[in-house]
Amino acid sequence: MKVYETLISAEKLVEKLNHPDWAIVDCRFSLADPALGSKLYRKAHIPGAVYAHLDDDLSGRVIPGKTGRHPLPEIDEICQTFSRWGISAGNQVVAYDDAGGAIAARLWWMLRWLGHTAAAVLDGGWGKWQRNEYAVKQGVESRQARPFTPTPREAVVVDTQGVLAMRIPVDGMLIDSRRPERYRGELETIDAVAGHIPGAINAPYSENLDANGLFLSQERLKARFELLLGAQRAEQAVFYCGSGVTAAHNILAMAHAGLGEARMYPGSWSEWITDANREISREAVQ
Repeated sequence: MKVYETLISAEKLVEKLNHPDWAIVDCRFSLADPALGSKLYRKAHIPGAVYAHLDDDLSGRVIPGKTGRHPLPEIDEICQTFSRWGISAGNQVVAYDDAGGAIAARLWWMLRWLGHTAAAVLDGGWGKWQRNEYAVKQGVESRQARPFTPTPREAVVVDTQGVLAMRIPVDGMLIDSRRPERYRGELETIDAVAGHIPGAINAPYSENLDANGLFLSQERLKARFELLLGAQRAEQAVFYCGSGVTAAHNILAMAHAGLGEARMYPGSWSEWITDANREISREAVQ
């Protein structure tokens, strides 16, 4: 059986809807209305899909003044969730959303972080599925629980102290995945402080997509990230965003381009600014 480790098309997924070893996870979510994704899922979703809530399932407990907005959950906790969704070794996982993969990539990255590489994001997501007029289902679905055994990959995670210790660009490259206006501190609509981590360059995750919400070709993605990396290797790059969600989109795109696996600072900007002594910048790095 072919294993999908980055992206999968709607045309390929529809062929596997009834396969017992394929786990489909709906990750639709709205920061403005955290209950919306669940409502949309209940109204219509890809047949067989279970629902993942960004705040409740894919994030741990927020500790004011210490964590960012979407800290990683404890490993035991997320493993219980994966088990409840029927994910174990040998399962192909497909995550989708209605935001170009921005939320689904978080689940993709978490699975890889814990050693489950048979995970892919549905290219084009819910929108592509609907445009193809494929079958949908209403209500809430579940899968038979399976044991999920993690193999944590500590090397793909960088904490705040790790970011502070980086000598950029000697020991790596720090890349901010947010929109340019947030990176430059010109418009901040979510976090209390505007700006970016000193030394970080900007690579908005949205630039991985075309006008139809599909990922760019592997060739175009490779060209994009090779230009960003310069002489650096993929594993030297550390991506962050506002809260450790959309940064995964860039890591996914780089992996899909065949350039290797970058690292993530999961706490991201919302964790960085919990300490007023940490420097911030509003000067763009070229």
